Amino acid sequence: MPRFLRAVLRYPVILVTIAVLVAVLILDATGAETTARWTSTVYVSAIIAWTLVGMVRDVLRGHVGLDVLAVVAMVATLAVGEYVASLIIVLMLTGGEALEDYAGRRARRELTNLLDRSPQIAHVIVHPSDNTSEEVQDASADDVRVGDVLLVRPSEIVPVDGVLLTDSGSFDESSITGESLPVTRRAGDEVLSGAINGSRAVRIRAVRRSTDSQYQQIVALVRDAQDSRAPVVRLADRFAIPFTAVSLVIAGAAWGLSGDPTRFAEVLVLATPCPLLIAAPVAFLGGLSRAAKAGVIVKGGAVIEQLARIRTAAFDKTGTLTEGRPDLVEVRPAAGFDADRVLMLAASAEQYSSHVLADGIRRAAIDRGLTIERAERASEAATNGVTATIDGHTVVVGKPAYVRSLAPDAERTPLAPGQAAAYVAIDGRYAGALVLADDPRPESPAVVSWLRAHGVERVAMLTGDAAPTAETIAAAVGIDEVHAELLPAEKVHLAAQLRPRPVLMVGDGVNDAPVLAAADVGIAMGAKGATAAGDAAAAVVLQDSLARVADAVAIGRHTLRVAYAAIWIGIALSIGLMLVATTGAIPAVAGALVQELVDLATILYALRALAGPVADLDAHEKTDARAAARTTSTADGPASA
Repeated sequence: MPRFLRAVLRYPVILVTIAVLVAVLILDATGAETTARWTSTVYVSAIIAWTLVGMVRDVLRGHVGLDVLAVVAMVATLAVGEYVASLIIVLMLTGGEALEDYAGRRARRELTNLLDRSPQIAHVIVHPSDNTSEEVQDASADDVRVGDVLLVRPSEIVPVDGVLLTDSGSFDESSITGESLPVTRRAGDEVLSGAINGSRAVRIRAVRRSTDSQYQQIVALVRDAQDSRAPVVRLADRFAIPFTAVSLVIAGAAWGLSGDPTRFAEVLVLATPCPLLIAAPVAFLGGLSRAAKAGVIVKGGAVIEQLARIRTAAFDKTGTLTEGRPDLVEVRPAAGFDADRVLMLAASAEQYSSHVLADGIRRAAIDRGLTIERAERASEAATNGVTATIDGHTVVVGKPAYVRSLAPDAERTPLAPGQAAAYVAIDGRYAGALVLADDPRPESPAVVSWLRAHGVERVAMLTGDAAPTAETIAAAVGIDEVHAELLPAEKVHLAAQLRPRPVLMVGDGVNDAPVLAAADVGIAMGAKGATAAGDAAAAVVLQDSLARVADAVAIGRHTLRVAYAAIWIGIALSIGLMLVATTGAIPAVAGALVQELVDLATILYALRALAGPVADLDAHEKTDARAAARTTSTADGPASA
């Protein structure tokens, strides 16, 4: 009962309208028709005035909507004495708001689930190294500092990103990555905030504050998505003037041909614009929720609409089309330098770099048992390289041009297809090159092929890597347009020139943030915590899979189809019923009630966006394989008996 009361009190206008309608019906039944008429007229007139004020405000903001039809319908029904019908129109309009709210909550479920599960409390271990005085104090997750040791009890939510101190633990990360099965982490592995701990208590050391942690970044993206103004308002407005004009023409014709002004009111009660105002927004909310369930946070309905219309797609290479975990293949020291010494100093410098090659260099040094030293000073030139002072030596690691500017004797090293190199200079002398290889993601060819098969006319690679490496990866995944060795500003310039529009750009790193922000739709591969890219992008993939990009496009197209279909269903039903009403076959009261059924039908249809299909890459690959087999068979000719 409390829930029912809260629902009723949330919409007081509906409650008052129902009370007035019941009172009018009682008065009508007891013979007090004049009182009933005046009661209806006063109340409906107040609603008309309130609606007109809202219309004027909208017009001053440059927005012309569909409320004019509702106002005309209410005025017409009052003018011809159909005061019960006028009350039903008011109930329909106010009830439409409640229906939209309910459907919107249903459509937002996946998004609000993320917000509701946001970690709030952390158990901080005091004096964790002293077992005799160790105690646990509860604190707000926002108050946790980097380095604090936390206790996470069974089935609790991890409050901040941390490193696991316990020997092992099992975590449910489905709300973050979409992975349905629990994952096992070992001591030293990173545990993401928002993950649910398994059946044993574990300890973690905080590596980020709450506001910087993965889950809070996702929550911020969700809030952006919920607060954004969906394009469905504009979508409905595209139909507002034509629909209003057609409705008034039909109503006027009915009045003119019949000579009965009541016929004008009977037609207009069936022309109320609820299907346009409600069903399309519900469809876009459903699309946002469906994308979140698929592992993609989309920042608003405008992005959903743009995703549906994508005609050009551009991809970064490293970490986007490739795995993003390059492994060291070879150390090529220059004359006079030791390979392990070069690798150790390079790894020590690269611990201060955010470039994807840096992680591979650090891993290789650790695997070889080398000690990574702390730097006295370190600075990074974004996308070019890092300079650090280590044990009294100035170490530079980065692109050949950057290293050559500080060590003129630096020279390019030959690379096999698919390889990349980080060049090293020590104390102004070229010290050698570290050769790494990064394989394409297994799903990359299927994603590129799927996009081409579903209306994307142009696919390109925009990367800062060397041309030979970029071209090898592009050939492996099916991309024939490659722009290599680009600086961030050059990527932005090229993205602006790409045609046809809209342009989708997919990237993962800090250096991709400018081009992601500049593209019509920027998608960040955010599973590895690329904060700058995620902030700049219009959508963020939470799973470490490029397949989610194809899913986002598929969901966007399905959502737009559902939104348009909902609008056209509402328009078609309304116009059909209006034409019937011109004959006088539908009284005003019955017409107002029938229009409620039209609203319900369009809203139920709009909720189909919640079940939008994702891209079936496996089926697409099989179709491509069959097509290739048929082509080969045709080229070879029929087999002889």
